[in-house]
Amino acid sequence: MLELEHGFRVVDVHARLEPDEQRRPRDGMGDPEQLEREMHQAGVVRSVVFPGERDGSYLKANNAVARMTVERPMVAFARVNGARDPGSGPGSALRNLASSRTDDHTSPADIEQYAYDDRFYGFKLHPPTDGLPDDEVLAELESVSLPVIVHGGEGFPPETVAESLLSYDFPVILSHFGAHPLRQDLMERAIDLLAAHDNLYLDTSAVRYRGPMERAVLEHPDRVLFGSGVPSVHPNVAVMEILTLDVPEDAMRKVFSNNPNRVIEALAP
Repeated sequence: MLELEHGFRVVDVHARLEPDEQRRPRDGMGDPEQLEREMHQAGVVRSVVFPGERDGSYLKANNAVARMTVERPMVAFARVNGARDPGSGPGSALRNLASSRTDDHTSPADIEQYAYDDRFYGFKLHPPTDGLPDDEVLAELESVSLPVIVHGGEGFPPETVAESLLSYDFPVILSHFGAHPLRQDLMERAIDLLAAHDNLYLDTSAVRYRGPMERAVLEHPDRVLFGSGVPSVHPNVAVMEILTLDVPEDAMRKVFSNNPNRVIEALAP
């Protein structure tokens, strides 16, 4: 794809790396060299990265991703898991009564170690895939107060995000406008939550619909963060989706850099 020229300083809060070459869906997809090349092509100067899905503990994958960021314009987030079912129905409640943390699940001590390791700058939660951490782990996330990127969508809708996470005092960056896969009604409900929760932010990864993005940027210009969704989405495409919005240039600058820089200090110049 052609190299973009847009004049903005762009940082990306949503990129996935795969440290195990055997797990990459095709050659290059998810490796740091390709990510760095594609980001440069799109004019992205720094990216938040985290590992893809794993069974069991994320300790090795997190450490591998952190090593991949050395001397690269990348910022590692530690992916964490939990024993709780993220659903809100009676079946989930019943399962959670019998659930308990095991050695494969992230513990409060793990959170503390990640937080004070100078290689990690935040956390990644994917409750539909990895489960939801228990109250002790969430309390430790509040104690270290680093930003947490949360997968949002059908398996973990905006109302459940609010009920489970937004009472804690740490920044929550809700991916995909809380609407994976492309549920416009969930996007609108996630935007509605911004008025009531000062610690909630939305990232633009794989959103696609102009209407919700324009609404969020115009109504809450300080709460939308650019995320590409690499490797599923090429960063050129993600950047162009913001550049083609009918919003002021100053608002674009906030989405591309000012907002991410404020929420994730490691992305700042």
